[in-house]
Amino acid sequence: MGRFLNSKKASLLFKDDAESTYFVDKTALLDELIPLIDPQTLISDTTAAKENLLGKSNKYICIIRPRRFGKSVMANMIAAYFGKGRNTRPIFDRLSVSSREWYHSHINQHNVIHIAFNSMPAECSSYRQYIHRITRQLLRDLIQAYPDVGIEEDETPWDALNDILEFNEEDTKFIFVLDEWDFIFHRDFITSKDRAEYIDYLSNLLKDQPYVELTYMTGILPIAKYSSGSELNMFLEYTMTSEERFCTFFGFSESEVDTLFDKYSSLTARPNISREDLRIWYNGYHTKGGTKVYNPRSIVAALTNNNLGNYWTSAGPYDEIFYYIKYNTAAVRDDLALMISGIPIQANVREYAAISTNLTTRDEIFSAMTVYGFLSYENGYVRIPNKELMDKFDDMLQKEPSLGYIHQLAQKSRQMLKATLENDIPTMLEILEFAHNTEIPLLAYNNETELTALVNLAYLAARDSYRVVREDKAGIGYVDFIFYPEVNRNADGIILELKVDHTPEEAIQQIKDRKYLLKFEDKFGEEYRYSGRILGVGIAYDRRTKTHQCKIEVLRESV
Repeated sequence: MGRFLNSKKASLLFKDDAESTYFVDKTALLDELIPLIDPQTLISDTTAAKENLLGKSNKYICIIRPRRFGKSVMANMIAAYFGKGRNTRPIFDRLSVSSREWYHSHINQHNVIHIAFNSMPAECSSYRQYIHRITRQLLRDLIQAYPDVGIEEDETPWDALNDILEFNEEDTKFIFVLDEWDFIFHRDFITSKDRAEYIDYLSNLLKDQPYVELTYMTGILPIAKYSSGSELNMFLEYTMTSEERFCTFFGFSESEVDTLFDKYSSLTARPNISREDLRIWYNGYHTKGGTKVYNPRSIVAALTNNNLGNYWTSAGPYDEIFYYIKYNTAAVRDDLALMISGIPIQANVREYAAISTNLTTRDEIFSAMTVYGFLSYENGYVRIPNKELMDKFDDMLQKEPSLGYIHQLAQKSRQMLKATLENDIPTMLEILEFAHNTEIPLLAYNNETELTALVNLAYLAARDSYRVVREDKAGIGYVDFIFYPEVNRNADGIILELKVDHTPEEAIQQIKDRKYLLKFEDKFGEEYRYSGRILGVGIAYDRRTKTHQCKIEVLRESV
């Protein structure tokens, strides 16, 4: 046993995960890996079944996912199951994998080299320091485990592993579990030359090496982003948007979140979270097959803390998102305005175009943001997946002057909300007319989509104290916007309807006729969920005169 070879670390970490309150058993992932190690294990007598299974027998797997989607949990699980370092039967005997016919044949029966590449030396400031630590420790493990082989401390790891294979009478092979393989590329001190050397390092360690039994690798960015030649072309890569295989093992499905929520409801004395809250805050990602998945870290954190919050993105400011946008704000500015309104944008997303140090085109920017999980992608369109990410985009729009007109309008959004609550029509019109004076491209107003985006920006600050829902089912129709008070249930609620080439009076009448007010009543209509006034707001735009009109009416007094 050592730090990398047959280490206890993975089993201890996975034990903690498996014993946690909101653990989801995804050990069925091993069903995909066992045939790559031992094809005969699951083969039936039929030739067709055998050929089908052997067709999947590539032993180099790379899983590409945004961070916080369970990559490390699965890597620890794989190392804990296969590795000889520790008896992990007490962990796995109660999990679904224990029912497989091959379960006992492989548990703790393999040599596993498990390296978490996101671990660095203290005060690391160069690639040499980083890779030297990995090489030194791996050689130390091999020398300790195979003292009779005569491994020298200055050997390369691949020479040492081949020496072990030659020295032993039985074939001595190794399963490599390499987590966050591309972590080092995100460090400021890494140069292009360092990247090339690192790719060669992995190629020498893994490619065409007889001691490799299986390589399971994870990362955020695809290998082809960094591997310009054939150095790592033996890997099959599995991303969220391009490959269906492995999709069920990363992220939580609807049924899995249902189960976790039921557990939360039974264990929590005073639940503060609804099932719908989890959908609004953390759903919105899509697999290749179109299945919606939730961010697992955020779900677990929210249920554990009994509180909705921003658990996936950093606790810092908007810089993380703006990092990708800043390279060409002009190319994406109008699209951001639409996406902030919940409108999907057509884009050509290519994972390999996500070059984080040289984003120049609109599609490259959106590709990078999709790969990193800031946007979701489905059927040729990108969108902001959920409220957790939407809040970060809102923050960016209000704080980043380089975003031009959408920043300026977002800055006025607190004034717009105040004017609405006070029935200050002149101020509302002044802010809407300000949009014209800044020559916002969205003001072509060919349909209500552009008007929706503009009004959404004008009320952006309302999201600090309201849950703003767009095109929500209400009464016998779909209302454009509903503002549900979240911070103070005694605050005024708002139902807002938009019209192009119609009057604001018609907008208010539609709110009444289609019974949108029912959204503020409980499902039985016996009492009100909110005690403040409910305001009906109609905003209209006349394309001929290029003018706005507004009307506010109290639909229900305070109760």
